[in-house]
Amino acid sequence: MIFRPGISDPNSHARTGSLDLNGIEIPTPVFMPVGTRGAVKSLDSDDLDELGFELILGNTYHLYLRPGMDVLQKFGGLKNFVSYNKALLTDSGGFQVFSLNSLVKFKKEGVEFRSHIDGSPHFFTPEKVIDIQRAIGSDIMMVLDDCPPGDADTARIKESLDRTHRWAEAAVSYWEKDKGKQNLFGIFQGGTNLDLRLESLSKIASLPFSGIAIGGLSVGEPRPDFIRTMEGIAPHTDKSRPLYLMGVGTVPDILEGVRNGVDMFDCVLPTRNARNGQVFTSRGKMNLRNEKWKFSDEPMDPECECRVCKRYSVGYIRHLHHVKELSAFSLSTYHNLSFMKKFMKELRLSIEVGKFSEFFFKWKNLYERPEISR
Repeated sequence: MIFRPGISDPNSHARTGSLDLNGIEIPTPVFMPVGTRGAVKSLDSDDLDELGFELILGNTYHLYLRPGMDVLQKFGGLKNFVSYNKALLTDSGGFQVFSLNSLVKFKKEGVEFRSHIDGSPHFFTPEKVIDIQRAIGSDIMMVLDDCPPGDADTARIKESLDRTHRWAEAAVSYWEKDKGKQNLFGIFQGGTNLDLRLESLSKIASLPFSGIAIGGLSVGEPRPDFIRTMEGIAPHTDKSRPLYLMGVGTVPDILEGVRNGVDMFDCVLPTRNARNGQVFTSRGKMNLRNEKWKFSDEPMDPECECRVCKRYSVGYIRHLHHVKELSAFSLSTYHNLSFMKKFMKELRLSIEVGKFSEFFFKWKNLYERPEISR
């Protein structure tokens, strides 16, 4: 088993634990920065080491197209290519196939699509995406699934379950022939239809995956439906395996996820928002481009110990964003990921000492406000 459960919160489904990924120990709940094309945007591997991130995410679709499997095989995998020696999770690329391509054709065996870069034709099957992820060398591979849009009707959701379940069976059968050191996670779908969610969860959980992922949430559905669905799923998950909520990483959504038993999160928002001038602080969200910070000589977050807050004023970083200096991206991104790292550490501690409920409401209230003021 790659997962060891730890301490559980008596008033919710929140829990601590740890992942063992080929000797790399990762405490959970954990947030994974997204390195779509082999890089967390505006940072390098030294930054990730300094921040202490031991598990990041890469994107199979983008890496398959560029640099391509021939390059990754030549370098012995993505970790060698980018000089990152910690743990790596890769998604299957299926979500990007559906979201970046208007001409997608479903087949029984997989999905046919054209590259968003040059229009060249490609075909993903459950087996092929495993082969791609083997070339990438990830510690956790995700299966090919069919993620319907947030506004999908019942017929479309049932169609996605049929594909997702068939492809999951094919993926498991292929993976078990040669597991190597790579783990395979299954994904269940169902939109916000709880009956279909539980049907899909039951099917995916019946297969010998290393972990289980919740797919198809936070894809445009109303927030009350997101919360209702998470609460409906929580009592039925397999507590012996890690639970991964894909593509979710705002502070309120992480809180809701952890409250409902989620162990793993990934999201582009901390890095994307940083490049757009929004940083996360102990006082809430801050818009660095706001005029009111022009003369501020304080750090972005007086309680932050990251090297950016120790050295630079918010007034200076606002200036960098205002004049579009590239260092604005790297400094803001570094801070946001430092915040996420500290936030997750404090979240785990709150569960361990029996104060998760207090932690939950404190941060929920801070991050449901639009912006901090001083």
